[in-house]
Amino acid sequence: MNSKKSDLLRKPVKYLKGVGEARARLFEKLGINNLEDLITYYPREYDDRRGLKTIAELKDGDFCVFRAVPVTAVSETKPRHNLTIQKVLLKDETGAVIATWFNRTYLKRTLVQGKTYLFYGQVKRLNRTLQVQNPEFEEYDEENQAEMCKILPIYASTAGLTQKVFRKTVATALKMVDMQLEEYLPGWLRTNYYLSEINFSIYNIHFPKDEMSFQNARYRLVFEELLMLQLGLLLIKEAAGGTRKGIAFGHTEQVKEFLNTLPYELTNAQMRSLNEIITDMQSEKAMNRLLQGDVGSGKTVVAAAAIYLAIVNGYQGAMMAPTEILAEQHYQTLTKLFENFDIHIELLTGSMSKKQKQEAIGNISGGKANIIVGTHALIQEGVEFHRLGLVVTDEQHRFGVRQWALLSQKGENPDVLVMTATPIPRTLALILYGDLDISIIDELPPGRKPVKTYVVNNSMRERVNNFIRKKVGEGRQVYIVCPLVDESDAIEARSAIEMAENIAANDFSDLRVGLIHGKLSSKEKEQTMKLFAEGKIDILVSTTVIEVGVNVPNATVMVVEDAERFGLAQLHQLRGRVGRGDHQSYCILYNESNNEISRQRMEIMAKTNNGFVIAEKDLEIRGPGEFFGTRQHGIPQLKIANLYKDLDILKKAQQAAFEIMNNRHNQKNEETNRFLEEVTAHFNEKLKELSLT
Repeated sequence: MNSKKSDLLRKPVKYLKGVGEARARLFEKLGINNLEDLITYYPREYDDRRGLKTIAELKDGDFCVFRAVPVTAVSETKPRHNLTIQKVLLKDETGAVIATWFNRTYLKRTLVQGKTYLFYGQVKRLNRTLQVQNPEFEEYDEENQAEMCKILPIYASTAGLTQKVFRKTVATALKMVDMQLEEYLPGWLRTNYYLSEINFSIYNIHFPKDEMSFQNARYRLVFEELLMLQLGLLLIKEAAGGTRKGIAFGHTEQVKEFLNTLPYELTNAQMRSLNEIITDMQSEKAMNRLLQGDVGSGKTVVAAAAIYLAIVNGYQGAMMAPTEILAEQHYQTLTKLFENFDIHIELLTGSMSKKQKQEAIGNISGGKANIIVGTHALIQEGVEFHRLGLVVTDEQHRFGVRQWALLSQKGENPDVLVMTATPIPRTLALILYGDLDISIIDELPPGRKPVKTYVVNNSMRERVNNFIRKKVGEGRQVYIVCPLVDESDAIEARSAIEMAENIAANDFSDLRVGLIHGKLSSKEKEQTMKLFAEGKIDILVSTTVIEVGVNVPNATVMVVEDAERFGLAQLHQLRGRVGRGDHQSYCILYNESNNEISRQRMEIMAKTNNGFVIAEKDLEIRGPGEFFGTRQHGIPQLKIANLYKDLDILKKAQQAAFEIMNNRHNQKNEETNRFLEEVTAHFNEKLKELSLT
């Protein structure tokens, strides 16, 4: 990139005309520090103000631009404290309309009777009278009309930063840049995929000349963003291992021996997934498969059957979990599943004594241990496997790619099975796990009681508290989840610490209240969860650290404070902490927001227990941010692409990414290689992290 142009893009926004130090701080709140940040901060929506209307053409509900003259002075009423209403009668040659504002006392000085203005706002019919509420206005001239009667961007902003100021600042930045942005997409790529030039795209995404220009600009920028993402992930995954020659397992018919010992039959979805896994394990190519299923769908027993196949072939199987308590739970589950077999299961965690660790490590390296269950302690130096054939990781999104890559290096190209209970829409899974084959367990075992979900507000708190007390009286346990650890001035949300202290002192002073959050040490968290699992805590107040946690069948009530602050997928994951035993379970969501999107989301939670339906809806309503919130993948936040709406573009971007990767060593295509260097530099930190040397 030309250094002069680079310097220009790095210019702080505070030096732009009309910004200064105070406004710069407001822009900083939005992550905008320099010109590049500003021009790549894309509008969230647009106002189409084309087409000047007469007053006679105004219709109820329309957002319109019209030209009119105030024919009365601004009148002002004060119906209550902190509220003033300003009104003025507007006329043109076709009719009249009343303009109404709230708390705009300055209008008496700025809106002059008899002058001609351009007004923009929503028209409402109230008591047979047309009104326009809180309209924007500019004194009329031909230049102002051209500025006002076009497609205008609307930005996600912050208090003190109006849309008018935002637009003006972006326009100033674009004028400074003025066609100086360097085009780094290869020419053949732009030609083959009909991509517009970068300067045209940036300008028209902010201030579209017309509908066609906007569509072309957006298509190019979405394609570029998804292409970068795909290339980055391919590079990351290549660094993590790529395609490996693996073990061709035989004796697959012996898996039936294990299945015949189960007190139940596998569901059709479990059998389908298991058959896909067995087919992979028979292949000479090392298995890289994602097994995803909803909470309680039975992934562990499918993984156990795969581990059994490794064992009958003379290999070891390892299962890695993100927490000690979850590792211990898997150890107990596998011990029960294999109680009729001569199979030695070893547990290895960080909190074990030195003597226990040494004994476990000796059993692992000596081949006595057939199955090894543990935390990241499994990948520590000094842990050697006798003959590792299969690696299973649980809750994959809690590990970095590097961690399971390190575990797989403990053997000679073992098969890898990654499991997640976070349902991910297939489109998103293709992106996150592009090098993995995907198996989905999309049905629950028969007889499982769905969790009853209710959405409530603070007016119901006494009733909810009585319900909690009733359930604890019946011998059950309760989770209360809060979005924050400590109180925050920035966000009005109940903190876990505040909640625990409050209920322990007041509402539930006679009950045993526990507290768990991310700021506690691993040992403190594990101890609290253990006490809860043993029934020594009645109510556990927590942050989302229990999203992936121990199975406590006796916990039947999940209360989520400020539920609107969580993603749907996250709420579903939290709800999955209950409903694991024989008793009916309940999830109670506190929602104080009147926002339409918030209401839709809560309705979805109340209507369905299907995690895949919920994940699709979350993707549709909120976009992919939630899914990319875990930084383990090294995925940047998407600025413009929407994976729900832009699936077609995603497929084309994937195709282009594979083309680039396959042709990257072609010396003739310097342009492509330069572009790939840019992408590599963008993902450089992640690639360094994955260097396993």
